[in-house]
Order: sequence, then C-alpha cells, then structure tokens
Amino acid sequence: MELARRYLIRGHVQGVGYRYFTQRIAVRLGVRGWVRNRPDGDVEVHAQASATVLQSFRAELESGPRSSDVREVLEQPLELGPFSSFDIR
Repeated sequence: MELARRYLIRGHVQGVGYRYFTQRIAVRLGVRGWVRNRPDGDVEVHAQASATVLQSFRAELESGPRSSDVREVLEQPLELGPFSSFDIR
C-alpha cells in the first residue's frame, strides 16, 4: 500500500548537501516526491512509497549527510500526489 508523508527536517541542514543526500537516498529506495530548502533554515520533503520504504527513508533523513546536524524530523501524513521521480526544488 502506497503512503505519502511530509517531513520537516530541523537543525544544521542547509549548505551541507542535505537535498542531494536526500535525493540519492530516495532514488536508491524507490521513493517519489521532492525536497527543498525553506527560508527558515529547515528542509522540507514530500515522499511517497510503501510504509516499509518510508520507514527506512525516515531513518536516513534522521542521519543526514556527515556535515549535517539533524536535530528533529517532524512527520505528517499527506494525500498521494502525481510523482514519478524524486526532484530537488
């Protein structure tokens, strides 16, 4: 069963390659959606995949790339979208 989630990642996550890290993980796991920097310094992710894949994806988001310092990952359910790939916005 396909699910969609919004993740808000807080901490030192801009200027450290976090969006590219997220895209690489999403492509490897088969997650569709997008990632973008927010003006407040957070990173926002919209993701769609199976529950099992999203669980693995979130664990990767919590780790982040080496130069990041992820302090918090907030998760909210979303309605499914028309995504066929995973993009950086």
